[in-house]
Amino acid sequence: MTDSVISVRGRSVALTGGYLLMLAGAVVAFLVIRHFGEQLAPPVAATTVEAASTATAKSAGTPAAKALSKGEVLFHVLLALAAVMATGQVLGFVFKYLHQPPVIGEVVAGILLGPSLLGRISPDVAAYVLPPSVAPYLGVIAQLGVILYMFTVGLELNADLLRERGHATVAISHASIVLPFVLGSALALLIFTQLAPAGVPFTSFALFMGISMSVTAFPVLARILGDRQMTKTELGVLALTCAATDDVTAWCLLALVVGLAGATFGSALATILLAVAFIALMFLVVRPLLVRLIPPDRGQAISRVVVASVLAAVFLSALVTEWIGVHAIFGAFLLGAVIPHDSAIAREMIGKLEDLVAAALLPAFFAFTGMRTQIGLVAGAEQWLWVAAIIVVATLGKFGGSAAAARLTGLNWRDATALGVLMNTRGLMELIVLNIGLDMNVISPTLFAMMVLMALVTTIATSPALALLGIRGAASR
Repeated sequence: MTDSVISVRGRSVALTGGYLLMLAGAVVAFLVIRHFGEQLAPPVAATTVEAASTATAKSAGTPAAKALSKGEVLFHVLLALAAVMATGQVLGFVFKYLHQPPVIGEVVAGILLGPSLLGRISPDVAAYVLPPSVAPYLGVIAQLGVILYMFTVGLELNADLLRERGHATVAISHASIVLPFVLGSALALLIFTQLAPAGVPFTSFALFMGISMSVTAFPVLARILGDRQMTKTELGVLALTCAATDDVTAWCLLALVVGLAGATFGSALATILLAVAFIALMFLVVRPLLVRLIPPDRGQAISRVVVASVLAAVFLSALVTEWIGVHAIFGAFLLGAVIPHDSAIAREMIGKLEDLVAAALLPAFFAFTGMRTQIGLVAGAEQWLWVAAIIVVATLGKFGGSAAAARLTGLNWRDATALGVLMNTRGLMELIVLNIGLDMNVISPTLFAMMVLMALVTTIATSPALALLGIRGAASR
């Protein structure tokens, strides 16, 4: 018994030491990358990219150039939503038949109705269905949809499960962030002068590239596991736990990057301190209070007053983080994460919001993303080679980091490989991150299109890769 205890303690110490060494190595690697990156010349291709982007938007037809009246704006917004919903449902059914998450079809629908396909085939039709004049209105609806979506993602996180799985889960999850973060930052050295927008500092660009490579789509992953009846298996539970830890860490890092980008040292420090204080308040004060006040779920319904109060709290939390400077969606996610996941409030709010957000609000986000995704900007063999490089780096980082850490923590090669495949799923979460980067002018429209392609490819590859490994619910116990 004593030898067993010593063995467990020795393994725990070794795991902790390896974990700290990994973090230290990542920091040193990023500082080295930053040192060389800060010596690079400012981006010179950004003006060409911006000009091409503007020209492509204008080529959508003359109807897009004129201002729209209030009635016309409402008409075109409703038309755009109806078109994306209908196309998304059809493509979602097709992708589901191909054993893919239906959300992939909805994402592709927005891209197909934008300048990437419809805008090239029939500019007049594209300008009528998705005129650039309605983009700001779709953007507002999209932001609302994403805020509520991130709130439901937070509600689905099981904080108790994160604690129960121990250090191994944290090590695997953080390895799946650290390696793609370092590789993404290193890739930034190669593409900075060609694909970064004018005026963006290398540090902000490299940080964002690292974060965008590190995201895992927790909801899409949960759907894939559910479809394959893996949610109750050891591998499925481990994947969900790692993805949940990954989400919390990645969104905290993204909040930090957003706070640092384009800010002076003083304002960046103030943003970081305020963000840390708000996170501490939510987890150390609000969460214990909610755990005491909210009883466990016993099938009871919640009143409309409670629903309204929770939604008001969501918007208030989002407003606070927006005011701090780390984006509104982080506040919504944070509030969802501190509400007990096993409470009636969590169950009822997920039930009430899930269909509304997925069916009515997220289509606006897909349409908005589709309008901004211009595959035509990726022109020539060299740029398509960059797309391939981005996909390879993203996959090697996420898959490699997860699989290697899982193997080192005791999983067999087959399950470790499957976990790496699952953690490489990006989906909608990646699109949210990319839209933030484009709004902040940290990435260019061309790089945005390249990264959207990467998100689609890495997510679509998950189900076939699992099938190739022979992973099923019963096989992964």
